[in-house]
Amino acid sequence: MVNKIASFFAGVGGIDRGFAEAGDFKTIYANEFDNYAADTFSLNFDTEVDRRDLTTVPSTEIPDFDVLLGGFPCQAFSIAGYRQGFNDEQGRGNLFFELVRIIKAKRPRVAFFENVKNLVSHDNGNTFRVIQSELDKLGYKYLFQVLNASEFGNIPQNRERIYIVAFRDAEDYANFSFPKSIPLTTSIHDVIDFQSKDMDDAFYYSAEKNVFYKELKDNMTSHDSVYQWRRKYVRENKSHVVPTLTANMGTGGHNVPLILTMDSRIRKLTPKECFNVQGFPTDFNLPKQSNGRLYKQAGNSVCVPVIKRIAEQVDKAMKTTDATK
Repeated sequence: MVNKIASFFAGVGGIDRGFAEAGDFKTIYANEFDNYAADTFSLNFDTEVDRRDLTTVPSTEIPDFDVLLGGFPCQAFSIAGYRQGFNDEQGRGNLFFELVRIIKAKRPRVAFFENVKNLVSHDNGNTFRVIQSELDKLGYKYLFQVLNASEFGNIPQNRERIYIVAFRDAEDYANFSFPKSIPLTTSIHDVIDFQSKDMDDAFYYSAEKNVFYKELKDNMTSHDSVYQWRRKYVRENKSHVVPTLTANMGTGGHNVPLILTMDSRIRKLTPKECFNVQGFPTDFNLPKQSNGRLYKQAGNSVCVPVIKRIAEQVDKAMKTTDATK
């Protein structure tokens, strides 16, 4: 039996992709307000994207489904978003309650949430306690864990995120457990092209374009590391993984991952490489959009292999329950 998925704040479909790769899951409804991300989603899935503001979508207009995916906006809970939580001035924190509204109306068997790890500690834990309280009131039992992409997805990126898996039925909850950590065997050379000499000039740094180029040249000496310019100094990731990708890495500044190519040129990662670093498959299609928009979409997305491993555990729990009925 195929489990029907409804995906909210779907972005480019990273969570959907992880579930689709894991087993008997198919996205039948997706909601994404950002037209550029929705275009990327549409290019890779056969589900038509509902692009309305979720606050305006009646639950009666959402088809029945088995699994809710909710990568609700994380800016309100992140350090970069000033940790405003539910009081975020743009209302992004309150969007969690739209998911509560939909769960209450549709009663899916599983609800899956992904967010920044700071969600747990925000406002001395009060924000997360509100989320737990809402799930308790809905009668859902849940587990949560912070997982790093490099430890649980075999992806060379230092990306810690919290994952919450909530179950309507006690049997599914009892049968579920998070995946165990696995060795990191994927290298940055598997997801980043250090060899290519024909990249667009826009990706390369030079003394003419970058006032801090000399500092980069003096400090970037390894072809096996990823670097960042940290306002006043060069930071090398000596764990040989990519630092956490961010939504604003396309705007320049200190969030841009940099490499020293094999021909000793300095460049930033391309948008496609950023999607590689998130574990998207090589056949994932990127639309003709500005690099800035694609960087934002990659940074806002998820590590697909981590999602897949969690989804496999969800699939296993559901099938174990069904086998006993």
